[in-house]
Amino acid sequence: MTQPRPWILFDIGGVLELVEDGIWQEELANRWATRAGLTRAEYDERLAVADLPRIDVEQGTAEAYWSGFARALGFTDVQREEAVQELWDAYCGEANVELIEYARSLRGRAGVAILSNSADGAREEEERRHGFSAVFDPICYSHEIGANKPDPEAYEAALRAMRSAPERVFFIDDRQQQIDGAARVGIRGIVHRDNATTVAAVEEFLTAATGS
Repeated sequence: MTQPRPWILFDIGGVLELVEDGIWQEELANRWATRAGLTRAEYDERLAVADLPRIDVEQGTAEAYWSGFARALGFTDVQREEAVQELWDAYCGEANVELIEYARSLRGRAGVAILSNSADGAREEEERRHGFSAVFDPICYSHEIGANKPDPEAYEAALRAMRSAPERVFFIDDRQQQIDGAARVGIRGIVHRDNATTVAAVEEFLTAATGS
């Protein structure tokens, strides 16, 4: 009996995109605080009490989020649009072309999919910049599925989208906690540090999964 095909499931930021997660967020927050004439503590407090929507787990929230963000900081419409552009430039980074092309080469041997924590608007921005849909299917974003990694619901949503059992999936993420979250639902994976190590781990998984 033929086994179901294996799947390689990719994170985006820090894996398919060359960005330093955690660093760019701080840099932007400090920049926007300075632009608003606030200390960082004042900036954090203004946003904390602004009751902004959960842009990371709710779809269709971008307009309300950025309107509330601008009001909280006293930004003009021009400053708001500058902030939005800065956010997406930092968020999307540069494409990890080598790894994306490797993923493209896997078609026929395995399914290739994406599971990413995200913000409303990420699908459109990343598609415009990197064209992920030409390689990956399905693409699961947290703001569309309503759950962030390492919540088990995020991985379970991806499994449903792939129509796969967890043992047939290999997950790649740049954060250990996300790999640990995957393991709790039975998905093996690797913390991405460099392309060569990740590719070798995928090839090992596929050899074991397919027997060839």
